[in-house]
Amino acid sequence: MIQNDLPAIFRDFDPIEDKMLQVIDNEGNVVNEPLMPALEDEIIIDAYKQMLYERLADEMAVSYQRQGRMYTYTPNMGQEAIHIAAGMNIRKEDWVVPAFREMGTLLAKGVTMKEMFLFYLGNEQGGSFKDAYHVLPIAISIGTQFHHATGIGYSVKYRKKDEAVYTFIGDGGTSEGDFSEGLNFAGVWQVPVVFTIQNNQYAISVPVKSQTNSINLAVKSVAFGIPGIKVDGNDFLAMYLVYKTASEYVRSGKGPVLIEAVTYRRGAHTTSDDPSKYRCKDEETLWGLTDPLIRLKRFMQNKGIWQIDEEKLIEEYRLEIDAQFVDAENNKSYPWEEVFENMYTDMPDELKRQKMEYAQFLSWKENRR
Repeated sequence: MIQNDLPAIFRDFDPIEDKMLQVIDNEGNVVNEPLMPALEDEIIIDAYKQMLYERLADEMAVSYQRQGRMYTYTPNMGQEAIHIAAGMNIRKEDWVVPAFREMGTLLAKGVTMKEMFLFYLGNEQGGSFKDAYHVLPIAISIGTQFHHATGIGYSVKYRKKDEAVYTFIGDGGTSEGDFSEGLNFAGVWQVPVVFTIQNNQYAISVPVKSQTNSINLAVKSVAFGIPGIKVDGNDFLAMYLVYKTASEYVRSGKGPVLIEAVTYRRGAHTTSDDPSKYRCKDEETLWGLTDPLIRLKRFMQNKGIWQIDEEKLIEEYRLEIDAQFVDAENNKSYPWEEVFENMYTDMPDELKRQKMEYAQFLSWKENRR
């Protein structure tokens, strides 16, 4: 990696020095004017609306699960700035290889809330994303998405396509072998992949300090010879700048980038988790002061561009989200053949046998009625 070939922010915020890029503080004040991205007011307003939509959808998803109407769910609350900033820099032809906590990015790419609700209702159609181009299904197995992203990146480079690949992982996922393997080969092959670590401070109940002895997580890029940067993940403007810069870098054929977005998981790891068992209210309150929606709203108010009827917008969003959930909830079945047909290009004989036996069972069950 030639240092002179790096974008300025990657040189100025060297992860070895543990510097963190930030544009606005918790009060919405600009603290680094030279790094302020050139965004029209309408774009910033749209970003806030997208973040608000994700926040509401997330809260409502938790509520549906608590009502016993949906299975285990993975909350996104507190990480909206990362998701929306990424989504606003990802083009239609680009690839998204998600983990399980990137709701806003998936929505920006064309995935619907109905599809995400179907996924958490155990419906196979919840992973097909019919109108979202180049989006892989949600990866539950920790770290596997890094292999997939690197492989897609290799294909993109081999076929000389004008495409970039975006993938995400949590701080706990950096302890998985897949993380190191994916980054290693991405660096060797110099593939166009933007890797993001969403450092939300906990891998379920295990804090970052128990995951690594490194000074930060972005510094792990150094061993693989790729650029890395540590960013305030609750600062939408900082995240937008980094994603814009990283996107331009990987699309220019210079290889991959690793971003550490420092944030905080405001909710539970999943709805099966109880965070009160491993963290205190004082810590949660302190991190609550960094809330990405509050910070961006204060910035907009300071700049005089706050022109949102938030209460009306919230009511509109709630009605839309609830309608999509009810639609998903009423979609009780899907073609059972998909369970067998979507596993291989050419179905092996053993799977054909299982499919035939299951068809016979369904026929027997129907005839008993």
